[in-house]
Amino acid sequence: MAEQLQLDNGLIRISDDVVSKIAGMAALETPGIAAMSGGLSEGWAKRLSGKNVQKGVTVEVGQLEAAIDLRIIVLYETPIHEVCRMLQQNVREAVESMTGLRVVEVNVKVEGVAFKDDEIDDASYRAK
Repeated sequence: MAEQLQLDNGLIRISDDVVSKIAGMAALETPGIAAMSGGLSEGWAKRLSGKNVQKGVTVEVGQLEAAIDLRIIVLYETPIHEVCRMLQQNVREAVESMTGLRVVEVNVKVEGVAFKDDEIDDASYRAK
């Protein structure tokens, strides 16, 4: 669903898909992130809601605020808590600077660990 902002010059509409794409790209640019995680629940959510859900990213966009949930795979031997904090900061800054929305929360769920030499073959771990 596209949310809209009423401004002096007219309306601005930012769709959930746009916020999801920005968040996903910012996540993949964060050091220590191997990939985004999809999973079965995402497939069911896509079928039931009819929405085009960005892999590993779920967003709720209001008129002025957004909440973001990320499911990730981290690289082995990286401090997970530091990677997740950096991820939250990168995603928040990217979404806020590109959309003007205030990001109220960035929730991170670490669903796996990958070795640097591993190729992520499992379809649920492959990043788009």
